[in-house]
This record gives sequence, C-alpha cells and structure tokens, in this order.
Amino acid sequence: MKRKKRPVQSKASGAPKWMVTFSDLVTLILVFFILLFSMSQIDNVKFQSMANSFRQQAAFDENPSIVPGDYPNEQQQAGGQSDLDELYEKVQSFLKENSLEQTADVTRDERGVVLVLNEQFLFGSGESELMPVSYPFLDGIGALFKGLPNMIKVEGHTDNVPIQDERYPSNWELSSARASSVIRYFIEEHALSPARFMAVGYADTRSIAPNSSEENRRKNRRVEMIIMDPDLEEKTEQAPPDR
Repeated sequence: MKRKKRPVQSKASGAPKWMVTFSDLVTLILVFFILLFSMSQIDNVKFQSMANSFRQQAAFDENPSIVPGDYPNEQQQAGGQSDLDELYEKVQSFLKENSLEQTADVTRDERGVVLVLNEQFLFGSGESELMPVSYPFLDGIGALFKGLPNMIKVEGHTDNVPIQDERYPSNWELSSARASSVIRYFIEEHALSPARFMAVGYADTRSIAPNSSEENRRKNRRVEMIIMDPDLEEKTEQAPPDR
C-alpha cells in the first residue's frame, strides 16, 4: 500500500507579521516625538517673546524718558506760553519804570519778546558806531538782560535806499555791522556772555512798512532785540547746517 504524500507547504514570503506591527509602532513613536519637539520649540519662542515684552515694559516703567517728545503736550505748551507772557509784561514794566517807552517798542511773537529800537536813537545816517546818546538806554536794557537766562538775537534792518560807502558795499554789511555793535556794547560794558548772542543783518528784506515815504523808511531803519523763546533756542541749536 502506497503512502500518501503530504502536500509540501510553500514557505511564506516576506517579513513576519510581528515585524509589520513593530514598524508601525516605531513610526508612531517617531511621530509622537516629532510633535513633542515641535511643540517645545513653539513654546520656547512664545516664552522668549513674552519675556522680552515684560522686560521692555519694566524698563519703561522704571526709567521714564527725560527727553521731551517731538510734539509737546498741551500742558507743556501752555506753560511755555505763560512764561513768555510773564516775560513780556516784565519787559513792559521795565521800560515804563525807566522811562524808556518812547525809545523802544515791545512786542510778542512766535520768536519770543521783541524790543524794537529806531535807528535815530542808536546810529547816525549810514553809520554803525553807537551814538553816546544811546548809552543810557542800552545800559538799562543790559541790566534787564543780565537778569534773564534767555538767548538774545540782535537783528539789523535798513530801508531800500542803496548805501554808497567804501566801508559798507551794501545795506547787508551795514545792517550786520549795526547788530554787531549793539552786541559788542553789552559784552564790553555789561560783561554779558558772548555765547548768549546772535547777530544777523537783514538789510531791507524784512520791512515793516512800504518804502514809499521818508516816514516809512525811518520805521524800517531799526534794530530788533529778540529775547528768544527757549523752545526756539533748542530748535535753532538742533537744526542741521545747510549743504
């Protein structure tokens, strides 16, 4: 009797089933760690951002800025205007108490408090040397300036009549020389600091009346002394030079 041959079972091809399960598990673990890593990076960035924010806020609160902003608030502006108004009244009272009202006019504009002196009280025609009659008035003004901390700008102005003089080729030179003479008097006679003064000559470019009559031309021949607004002083110092 012949034995029956058992059918030969073919060997299964490929990896065992447990390998498939193991690889899936490893993949899931890898994905899990990738997620943990990415989340930790995001949290770290957020943490650093928050820390920097708190650090900046603390520095701002503990060290308030002492530098004024570009646009002063209404209270600062009101305070500055009030100071200039008080200075204007002080100058008016000074002129009245010293009987100088007929010699100078005082006005108030955006530059500060302005003293306007007519040429006839200071200089001869076409001259830049101060007349002795002007000394008492300038002495009174020098005493006023000595009690103030403000910068002083002295402007020389002329009419439109051309000057014919070898010393002054034009009204530009004459107006500048007159402004310088006034400043030199305050420095030499009243020991005021030269650093407080600015001299400018405008010739006939800033007339206050039409040069159509002798009376108007007389008004235009003048010296203006501006007790400067402190805010304007800062802007002048910070202004970049022309290129």
